[in-house]
Amino acid sequence: MQDIPGLVAILAYDGLCTFEFGIAIEIFALPRPEFDFAWYAHRIVAVDPGPLRATGGFVVSADAGLEVLAQARTIIVPGWRSRDEPPPEGLLVELRRAHARGARLLSICSGVFVLAAAGLLDGKRATTHWRYSDALARRFPGIAVDSSVLYVDSGQVITSAGSAAGIDACLHLVERDFGAHVSNTVARRLVMAPQRGGGQAQFIAAPVAQAPRHDLAVVLDWAREHLGEALTVPQMAARALMSERTFLRRFNDATGTTPKAWLQHERMARARSLLETSRLDTEQIAQRCGFASAESFRVAFRKTVGLAPSFYRDSFGARHR
Repeated sequence: MQDIPGLVAILAYDGLCTFEFGIAIEIFALPRPEFDFAWYAHRIVAVDPGPLRATGGFVVSADAGLEVLAQARTIIVPGWRSRDEPPPEGLLVELRRAHARGARLLSICSGVFVLAAAGLLDGKRATTHWRYSDALARRFPGIAVDSSVLYVDSGQVITSAGSAAGIDACLHLVERDFGAHVSNTVARRLVMAPQRGGGQAQFIAAPVAQAPRHDLAVVLDWAREHLGEALTVPQMAARALMSERTFLRRFNDATGTTPKAWLQHERMARARSLLETSRLDTEQIAQRCGFASAESFRVAFRKTVGLAPSFYRDSFGARHR
């Protein structure tokens, strides 16, 4: 297990976005009796003088002021009251200072406008809710806005799309700190998938297919059970009782990605889990995850996760919990 991940400062402001704030509280502030190691410390940090009125009509009481940001390892920006309202300069100053000393910053939905106003996204790729993407790109042309993804991890700064995508981004940060097994456990408590595949495209309004011939979810479940095999689009299309062309179109509509990219995502998730929880060697894990050789698995794992499989196991394996 890595070192205790430090203090998480969760911003609260007048006009607080309730759901986004709740996401941060649920993941970083909730007690975790299921784990035998220390969880995140947290503080609720007031951006404005009280009372801090939240969406829905209730009032939030913060237990700290902006000075606490100097102690935080991670700062969460849970939305912003209006993308057209500039954040207070005092907040922007503290965010710049925190970033300069190496603190991590994570925005949910419209919270990206706060990080952008602080100048912390210039020259970086970032995302926000697809409804706000054009406005973000126009106002801050130095940002490479990607409206097709659920979140963007640029290392020190993580930005996420619409509100629920904030859960994905926060779980991703938990995975960075504790590994996939722990983040999966948190996801199960939330009763949600550990990491959703695809991107925002799957949530943008589109015509609903009439009378689908087969439930695509059944094919996805079947593919997960056969990840050790060399799965092909023709195989998956046949199981879905569709032509390849129809299958590819419906697969993209349902997941926002291609079968190849989806399979790679699932194989990496399986590999991380096996590295964390089993004593299988690299060759055996490669075989169970559908890679032609241990070397091709190592290359793919390093490219996707950023670590060699052996180093990942050393960092997040069972003996470290």
